[in-house]
Amino acid sequence: MIAKEKGVLVDSLQKQEDRDARGRFLKGRSGNPKGRPAGTRNKATQSAELLPDGEAEALTRRAVELALAGDGMALRLCLERIIPPRRGRPVQLGLPPVRGAADLGGTMAAITNAAASGAITPGEAAELARVVEIFVRAVETSDFERRLAELEEAHAARMD
Repeated sequence: MIAKEKGVLVDSLQKQEDRDARGRFLKGRSGNPKGRPAGTRNKATQSAELLPDGEAEALTRRAVELALAGDGMALRLCLERIIPPRRGRPVQLGLPPVRGAADLGGTMAAITNAAASGAITPGEAAELARVVEIFVRAVETSDFERRLAELEEAHAARMD
C-alpha cells in the first residue's frame, strides 16, 4: 500500500526516517539494503552466453584481423586481453629504517626524491605516503595508549 505523507509518496512498508523531505534516501541508507542477489549475472555476461560457441571464436578471430588491419579500437581490445593493465609492481627504494616518528622525515624525503627522479610513479609515491601515514597513526595511537596508562597509574598511586 502506498500512501501520500507530507507531499511525498511513501510505501507504507518503507520507514519514513530513511528518506528526506523530498522522498530521497538519506546518505548512507540504501533502498536495497540486502544488495544484489547472490548469483545474479550482469547483462554483458548473459549476452555473451547467448552466443553459440562457434561464433565467439569467429568474433575473436575477426577482432584480431581488424586489429592487424589497423583498426585502433580492435587493436586496443586485443592488447588489453594480451597485456592486462598494470595493477602494481614491486618498488625497490633505499628507504632508511623506520623505528619511530622521528625517522619519518627521511622516509618521506626518500619517497619524494624517488618520484621526482622518475624511479617511481606519482601514484606509487602516493601509495607509499599513505603507508607512512598509517604508520604515523599507529605510532600516535601506541604513544597515546602508553601515556594514558602512565597517567592512570600515576592517578591511582596518588589516590592510594
